[in-house]
Amino acid sequence: MNDWLIDENQDLQIKNGDFVIDNATLQNQYLLVVSNKGEFKQHPKVGAGINGYLLDDEQAGMLREIRYQFENDGMAVNRLEYKNEKLKLNAGYKS
Repeated sequence: MNDWLIDENQDLQIKNGDFVIDNATLQNQYLLVVSNKGEFKQHPKVGAGINGYLLDDEQAGMLREIRYQFENDGMAVNRLEYKNEKLKLNAGYKS
């Protein structure tokens, strides 16, 4: 999915005086995982808020929430697991 890209400071990327537009799937996945509900004013239910789950011993709730957020955004989730403190996923927008 093409969209505006942001940089590591979460500012819009600008190149040659224009916004950078490219495949934003990984960017969108990152934002859905790290954002907390309420951070997107127009969509207050968006965001998995992974930081709130990382100290829990049980990770099933985190994985359910991430899957829900991805699917709600139009992605098909093929693989999603949290193992050895790493989130492994394979997901992309449905064509």
